[in-house]
Amino acid sequence: MSREERDFYARTEEDQNDFLSQTWCNNCMAADLGMKEPQEYELDGVVYIEGKCTKCGEPVVTEIADESTDGDWDDE
Repeated sequence: MSREERDFYARTEEDQNDFLSQTWCNNCMAADLGMKEPQEYELDGVVYIEGKCTKCGEPVVTEIADESTDGDWDDE
């Protein structure tokens, strides 16, 4: 499937702030360093927000859980 761009800024300000602050950077190996230059997209039915770590500038990707399946795990 192809990547479908979405409008991150169509989200509420509260949601934007949460997604931009609650991050994990694989390069810094630290949580909640923040993200800048967010781009939201959907790929294969999954929504992602991708940006750059505010500390090191490396890519940071957050997968957005679907509210209808949030908390449901395949391994349970």
